[in-house]
Amino acid sequence: MDDRISQPGFRDMGINGPLTSESDTRETLRHAAKYRDKMGFKDYFIVDLDTHHVETSSWNEIIEFVEDPILREEALSFKRKPDSRLGTVLYHANGGMFSQSVSGRIPHSNLSPGEPRDDKTVHPDVVPLRRAMDSFGIDRMIMFPNALLQIGTHPNIKIETNLAFAYAKFLTEVVLPGDPRLKTMALLPFSDPDACERMIEMYGDHPSVIGFSITSVRYSPVHDNKYMRIYRMLEERGLPLSFHAGFNWQDGYLRQLDKFITMHAISFVLCNMVHMANWVMHGLCERFPKLPVVWIESGLAYLPFMMQRLDNEYLMRQSEAPLLKKLPSEYIRDMYHCCQPMERTNMKLLQATFEAIDAENRLLYSSDWPHWDFDAPSIITDLAFVSEQGKRNILGENARRIYKKL
Repeated sequence: MDDRISQPGFRDMGINGPLTSESDTRETLRHAAKYRDKMGFKDYFIVDLDTHHVETSSWNEIIEFVEDPILREEALSFKRKPDSRLGTVLYHANGGMFSQSVSGRIPHSNLSPGEPRDDKTVHPDVVPLRRAMDSFGIDRMIMFPNALLQIGTHPNIKIETNLAFAYAKFLTEVVLPGDPRLKTMALLPFSDPDACERMIEMYGDHPSVIGFSITSVRYSPVHDNKYMRIYRMLEERGLPLSFHAGFNWQDGYLRQLDKFITMHAISFVLCNMVHMANWVMHGLCERFPKLPVVWIESGLAYLPFMMQRLDNEYLMRQSEAPLLKKLPSEYIRDMYHCCQPMERTNMKLLQATFEAIDAENRLLYSSDWPHWDFDAPSIITDLAFVSEQGKRNILGENARRIYKKL
């Protein structure tokens, strides 16, 4: 146990006591706000490519947008039962140990549900997001859900599809209009390719939808021919495609991990590694050269491994990847990567990783707020080995170049 907590001068971060689910976001981020002013972030264009919306707090409203009338009626029927709450009906829990709060010592992603909302002119979910943007000094915040990141393992494809459309409709009609700085990359119901095409047709031109996202926790090989029309549609429209990682207690191999610390270290990386390997080695970079592909919430440490490992294998077995015209590492270098959570235990390795992936031109800032391991923009501005222009690129200019609606 760290005995510093009993020494004079050490206390909870909250001015008015411990930080809880009722704490004001501005209180939680007051140190980030001080750093924002110190560093003069007003002079930067900052885009947060990955902020999480606690959508379960608005689940009752989201269910109202379910397209299928029978499925919607089935879900809403829970509200009419005596002593019953809707909860997260239709949602498919991933299982495992949800112990990210570490026995309550780390406030997790439930900072916002109990937070007082003083602005009644917008949806309540907008208020804490706006406070976070102001505290960090962020100009554009790209929203992802929390629970719905597990939607790819839902046993019922019909429900996966209906929840994806319900969430997109809820965001675009209810939440995003509350602040023009809020944007999203709409979730594609990837288990249903036809529904994905319909999603792109419906929201591809929406000003608040800057691209589309695939939840990486799923068992869908990205090189399957049934997805090629989707990639072509995105490429023709100039809409980037992102892969958002997550944890997966249901996976037979990962089930051996009995602590969240190991699950977080491995699962968030492994799911994107599998999809990246398939994307590169099946030549999708060659087939869709103008489609920007973004990898979210896997950190950066895995990228040198992927680059060197795939290069090594490719040079021994090139016949298995006939569409490739250059080394796998060169395709990975051409992709875009979000920095969070950026591993900083060895700064020499981090600097080498930045050089390997051309970070100054390809890395995108993301906070992962309000999760326990979130990174403020200072995670980039504090890097001594990055040029001033490189910092500006990573914090926002790289995103502005590939996301045309920012």
